[in-house]
Amino acid sequence: MDEVTESWAGRLLVATPRLEDPPFRRAVVLVLDHGPDGAFGVVVNHPLEVDVSTVLPGWQRFATAPGRLFQGGPVGLDSAIGVAAVPAGRAAPDGVDRIAGAFGLVDLDAEPASLALPGLRIFAGYAGWGPGQLDGEVELGAWWVLDALPDDPFTPAPDDLWSRVVRRQGGDLALRHLWPEDPELN
Repeated sequence: MDEVTESWAGRLLVATPRLEDPPFRRAVVLVLDHGPDGAFGVVVNHPLEVDVSTVLPGWQRFATAPGRLFQGGPVGLDSAIGVAAVPAGRAAPDGVDRIAGAFGLVDLDAEPASLALPGLRIFAGYAGWGPGQLDGEVELGAWWVLDALPDDPFTPAPDDLWSRVVRRQGGDLALRHLWPEDPELN
């Protein structure tokens, strides 16, 4: 695909069973930007065994349960990205830039207490694609592009998110939520 005709910012990329690359196996990615120059997003269902306070002590009490740092993707693992819920019909607070729909990027250099956020996740790294790369992967069947619910990136049960998002689609796609994590064990 040479030209992006529709931005997927604010939508979910859900890895299809044919995508077995370890960072993206059964991944759910919130797309933060998608355009002619490429795309980037964060994997919202891969929590690490690291509390937010280990990296950003002032942000721990604002982080949505389970209060862990999430591996946002394989790129830039030494960087932190904050994603917040920004309710529809409300302006984004200072220190938050709305990206699409109910989601915004948080200025992690801001004073945490100055931001009233109903949902916040901190990610180490991100997923990135060059021009046309993501569109090509979608065309090849590696990803489903699905609508995000405002709570998806902030779920307290991220390990079940892949199945829940697929199941709620209905029809034949919903049946894919039963696909075993390791088909070899079926």
